[in-house]
Amino acid sequence: MNIVTIGGVTVGLCILIATLVKWYPGYRTLKKKPVPFLGQLLPFVLAWGYGVLAILTVGGLVGWIADTTMWISNWLGDVALVWGVGGETGQSATASTYVPLTQTGGAIVLILTVAMIAGAKKSKYGSDLKMGAWCGICLGTSAGVAGFAAVPLAQAVNWAGQTAYGVIA
Repeated sequence: MNIVTIGGVTVGLCILIATLVKWYPGYRTLKKKPVPFLGQLLPFVLAWGYGVLAILTVGGLVGWIADTTMWISNWLGDVALVWGVGGETGQSATASTYVPLTQTGGAIVLILTVAMIAGAKKSKYGSDLKMGAWCGICLGTSAGVAGFAAVPLAQAVNWAGQTAYGVIA
């Protein structure tokens, strides 16, 4: 598993901010009818959760793709920090504890991977799904996000896998 750098977290935050800026319908519109506009964020948020789970996978093709995506994001963010604003690179604070995915939790992540690939190819929300997954991969192992979302997501997937495969098997 790669360690996220400040550049990688910056890339993830840039994706998140760009998505929110493109989505924001305005205060008055959001005040009148919030539900339809909040629903527009749902594909991004679901894909973000998948990205967090993907970076928590330890091995296999999904883990390799997530690690490679994080490595590229770290590199891009570090280059942007150094050459773009004259900053410095360095490791970000990472979560001190990870909840490992169980065998059945990994199976659920594999099922979600198939759903994400199908959705990205066939859905009109393909761009939102890709950007959400990328953002989740970049932010999934940072200390703040991991404490907030990664542990409960991993526990939920492990529970869902145990429940589903306990009933099926």
